[in-house]
Amino acid sequence: MNTNDRRFSLSNYPLSWPEGWARIHSNRRKAATVSRYGDRLTSQAGLNRVMQQLELMGIRKDDILVSTNVPTRLDGLPRSDQRKPDDPGVAVYWRKNQNAPMQCMAIDIYNEVADNLGAVAATLAALRAIERHGGAQVQERSFRGFAALPGGQRPWREVLDIPYPDVTAEQVETRFRTLVKTRHPDAGGTESQMAELNVAREHALREVSH
Repeated sequence: MNTNDRRFSLSNYPLSWPEGWARIHSNRRKAATVSRYGDRLTSQAGLNRVMQQLELMGIRKDDILVSTNVPTRLDGLPRSDQRKPDDPGVAVYWRKNQNAPMQCMAIDIYNEVADNLGAVAATLAALRAIERHGGAQVQERSFRGFAALPGGQRPWREVLDIPYPDVTAEQVETRFRTLVKTRHPDAGGTESQMAELNVAREHALREVSH
């Protein structure tokens, strides 16, 4: 059953991987060492850590969506009594309030859902530590990179405004650097514009390199 969350227009289950985020090939995934967490982390414990870190950031539970290939409970969160899915990726979406831009973090480096949830929690904790040590501006800049893309990503040629068919990687990079000057949040743009531009650059370079 595909459980869609109307708050985010995304799926709790199956996994809604964020557009533009690279995936780890299945043969490159690894097992997390037991010493990383003390005891072997369970999916429920990993989920609890994610929710705790986001709560410490001031994010309400209603403004959090956890998406995996694990069937969900009635509250939309992953169940802990299910078999291991073939794709253990985890994507966590959140926003500070209903009017704030949605942000996300996705990890699939480990071969267990629980360990990928733990990795998301550990990354959030590290970013919170930056703020505690006086790096609030650094933390803000870091989180800009986690802006989730709006639905319906435009073709990269349209985003980069490159209509001609023959394009080189150098031309893509030049156009990207030009547009960053107006679309970056520090230059008067928005997080959504910058996220769209980053994905367009990635798709363009991938296409022109083949």
